[in-house]
Amino acid sequence: MRPWLLLLILVTPLSADTIPARRTDHVDTLHGIAIADPYRWLEDDHSVETKAWVAAQNKRTNTYLDAIPERRRIEARLTELWNVERYGTPFKAGNRFFYSRNDGLQNQSVLLTTDTLDGEPRVLFDPNTLSTDGTVALADYELSDDGSLMAYALSRSGSDWQEWRVRDVATGKDLPDLIEWTKFTGAAWTKDNKGFYYSRYDKPRKGEEFKAGNYFQKVCYHRLGTAQSEDELIYHRPDQKKWGFDAWPTEDGRYLLISVRRGTDRKNGLFYKDLGRKDAPVVELLNKFDASYRFIHNDGPVFFVKTNSDAPRNRVVAIDITRPGRSHWKEIIPEAPRSTLRSASVIGQRIVAHSMTDARSSIRFHDLQGKPLGPLELPGTGTASGFRGKSTDMESFYSFTTFTSPPVTYHYDFETGKSTIFKKPAVKFAPDKFHTEVRKCTSKDGTPVQLFIVSRKDLPRDGRNPTLLYGYGGFNISMQPRYSPATIAWLEMGGIYVVANLRGGGEYGRDWHEAGMRHNKQNVFDDFIAAAEFLIDAKYTSTPKLAIAGGSNGGLLVGACMTQRPDLFAAALPAVGVMDMLRFHKFTIGWAWIAEYGSPDDPEDFQVLRRYSPYHNLKPGTRYPSTMVLTADHDDRVFPAHSFKFAAALQHAHKGDNPALIRIESKAGHGAGTPTSKRIQEATDEWAFLVRELDVKLP
Repeated sequence: MRPWLLLLILVTPLSADTIPARRTDHVDTLHGIAIADPYRWLEDDHSVETKAWVAAQNKRTNTYLDAIPERRRIEARLTELWNVERYGTPFKAGNRFFYSRNDGLQNQSVLLTTDTLDGEPRVLFDPNTLSTDGTVALADYELSDDGSLMAYALSRSGSDWQEWRVRDVATGKDLPDLIEWTKFTGAAWTKDNKGFYYSRYDKPRKGEEFKAGNYFQKVCYHRLGTAQSEDELIYHRPDQKKWGFDAWPTEDGRYLLISVRRGTDRKNGLFYKDLGRKDAPVVELLNKFDASYRFIHNDGPVFFVKTNSDAPRNRVVAIDITRPGRSHWKEIIPEAPRSTLRSASVIGQRIVAHSMTDARSSIRFHDLQGKPLGPLELPGTGTASGFRGKSTDMESFYSFTTFTSPPVTYHYDFETGKSTIFKKPAVKFAPDKFHTEVRKCTSKDGTPVQLFIVSRKDLPRDGRNPTLLYGYGGFNISMQPRYSPATIAWLEMGGIYVVANLRGGGEYGRDWHEAGMRHNKQNVFDDFIAAAEFLIDAKYTSTPKLAIAGGSNGGLLVGACMTQRPDLFAAALPAVGVMDMLRFHKFTIGWAWIAEYGSPDDPEDFQVLRRYSPYHNLKPGTRYPSTMVLTADHDDRVFPAHSFKFAAALQHAHKGDNPALIRIESKAGHGAGTPTSKRIQEATDEWAFLVRELDVKLP
């Protein structure tokens, strides 16, 4: 760093308007090619210079947003829409029921418990008491088999790092147990309620907690009343630093299941340990990593598994571990020709199969031999979730939602086959004013791509509607109808909200996912661009009224599309995006995405990644869409430097009077656990930005 610049930073606040981000001549040579990285210094998130840059950028963005007169009106309406009582989907443990509740504006939902569904619940855990600003979240929890104890995980400021504690359900008091340095794990109680399995990493070096790579995960067993240092090491693989583990006992307590993942690759291994035999080894039941294997249930040594082996849209098979060869597998639920099996569970001595057809939910029941027992009649076209329970339970709960209706929770009786509403939230808008169309566009290579188009019913098709196109397109994640108060506010303002089911997602099974990953990633961007062109050609909107948005892998999507087709969009909102595709694998859990993206260290993958990496494809002198990059200072999933470097490079390359901004949230992470107040403020700023840049006239 130049000495005079250091002095200036220490003496006076850095102004983003007068001092652009410092460009250096840093160059890496990768596979014989010189790759410039002029903003490498922004990867040091602890440096004085980076902190000054962050402060200056936020000041610049806030000055822009403060000047939008509609902003306060938008915030007031969003606050009103959010301020309704809402509930999570209940479940039962022992003789108690558990579910979450938010009175509307509570920063974090409160966990409740009750002995009877019609009884008055009591508060078991209120995360709002742990911080004044709601930045400490209840990230996960698991009840013991008898419902008497709860292991729960806390996340601070949105970090993926979690610490686990144990609460006595009857008294509401915590036991002294403390588990630290865990990520990407749950807690799985043993049937004697004396302890639980979990996975952990080694403690990172001081100052590297939110940046260093996460390797060598270990499965441990914690016995209540002992220190974490005394926890039993159950399984680890020093020869496989990238393997991650989920471990849990079967319902009958006989076996310990260990699902082995290699990064985000959906092709996993499935191992087990016989808990009925002392010193039994871990058996590698499925270790070829050739398909996805999800354990559902066991009947003694017969394991029921959902898999896409020989079934791209998934099926359920029974594997007798005494004869595990594939020739002995028994197909229980075959692959469906048009539906994709998302999940399956065994409750009420039957299989509850949740499928998608064109990204819309259906629920069907089967007996344990696979015989169809009929469907569950859902209340409409939307998204169902839930059905948690044991094989012996004769009741369970599920929820159902659409783009314009918040989740309604239902109690399902397996004996009568009837659903009754448990909780239905009130709304402060008129749902019948909106509708959802399902259309298809054609991508560059002729592939049809489905679009959900949500709008007010009275909106004219004149090409002048402000429109937000949202997408993700990766990691086998499906974009199904979901309710959000923010979406309702946008619709009320006369906006159209569009969700595209892009390749790379899981809507149509393994083939659809693989068509949008690694060397096929450009298909995802082509699909999104085709969706935008369709919306314009069909007169829903026009380029001056069209914005695009996406988060995480969707942030990459937005970054790639705005650099490939800057002429097509008026505005862009890339959030917590993976923007430097040549260094993504060097931070936190980024190495795990190599399965999805390919490796920058591989010469062929490198060429593919280089062609679309948003950071490396900004061209000086180009007029880019009005852009507000969004990230957070505690994002240890997608390291914030991705957004920092992209925003700095965009501001350097951009030619035009329209804004190129970055909004950096403090004490927040990748999105999970974000307090309500921050969600409202972020949505306010996004809509205010679009109101200004798309010239939206509020009704």
